[in-house]
Amino acid sequence: MKRTDRKSHCPVNSALEVVGDPWSLLVVRDIVFYGKHTFGEFLASEERITTSVLADRLAKLTNSGILRKQRDPADRRREFYSLTSRGLELIPVLVELANWGVRYDPEVVENPLWTRKVQTDRTGLYKLILDTVASGGSVWRGNDSVVEQLRRSSDPKGRPTLRARPG
Repeated sequence: MKRTDRKSHCPVNSALEVVGDPWSLLVVRDIVFYGKHTFGEFLASEERITTSVLADRLAKLTNSGILRKQRDPADRRREFYSLTSRGLELIPVLVELANWGVRYDPEVVENPLWTRKVQTDRTGLYKLILDTVASGGSVWRGNDSVVEQLRRSSDPKGRPTLRARPG
């Protein structure tokens, strides 16, 4: 039987009650970073979530107001998931988790444009990601992705001028 009461009213516990398991944040990550929106797209992620766990997390995130579910406009047989305003507010959390991962996992490849933006205008990066995702885009995928916008703004001729920070 699942626990229905909260262990405490600590704000950290409150947040973890909603997004404290790895799968919930990975679903949010897939929307923000990769522009995924359907069950099948989430299922195809590298982490290989099971169908039952994915269905459970999508329901939990929808019920807690992080995701909204609607019929996919391109294919009415599929459901389309997007972030609510509450879900969009998780973007700084994801950015900081990504930054931490870049710093401490030697296998993660650093994007110098991202790193420079984090170092010079972290709040601006949060806003750029929020605005891009809210309008249907993502960080890594698409012609108007966050990294493409960073690339275009890095040099008037579109050439990246930023360098990765030394190892």
